[in-house]
Amino acid sequence: MKQMKKHIAILLVVMAVMLSGLQASGQEESPTNQLKPTIASLFAILDDVSLKGNQHVVERRAKIMAAISDRFDFREMSKRVLGQTWHDLSDSEKDHFVTQVTKLLENVYIGKLESYGGRDVEFVAERIKGKRAQVTTLVPYEGSKIPIHYIMQREQDEWMVYDINIEGVSLVRNYMEQFSSILREQKYQGLIKVIEEKNKTFAAEYGAS
Repeated sequence: MKQMKKHIAILLVVMAVMLSGLQASGQEESPTNQLKPTIASLFAILDDVSLKGNQHVVERRAKIMAAISDRFDFREMSKRVLGQTWHDLSDSEKDHFVTQVTKLLENVYIGKLESYGGRDVEFVAERIKGKRAQVTTLVPYEGSKIPIHYIMQREQDEWMVYDINIEGVSLVRNYMEQFSSILREQKYQGLIKVIEEKNKTFAAEYGAS
């Protein structure tokens, strides 16, 4: 009888360890858990006193882009904002387009966060549907809380951000609509010139190369 109780106790311990491992694995795969370190790094840079001010904007944004590049799929964002025209581009044109759109999104997304300032972020909700997920955060700002939704998709074991919704405005949808009208009138060559000019204007404003 004692031997049987001993075996049962050992079995229960083994099962508890296995369940704990499964729970930990599930947490690692959660889009929220994968996104949290990236957002924490982003706001830590915004909080860095030595990087504050317009005189440090180029260095600050470079550090932020390096910190978020492992969780933000800028190529997927670029593909989505361009729509069907993406398939008509050569590989070199696609690479150039991604570079330019990434810089454009950097100016909009990070620029928006800079206006809020560095502060604690609340992760308040997560919705998963198949390989898609939405992680909702709140950023305190002037007595209110600004909602920022990160739209993600699963690529193997990684959850990657492919759209950002700030205060009800989707960056991808917003630029998709803007680009569609330009494409109708000026085709792709006209569009890429418009984007390049926008980025040059920013570079000139802050003395970036």
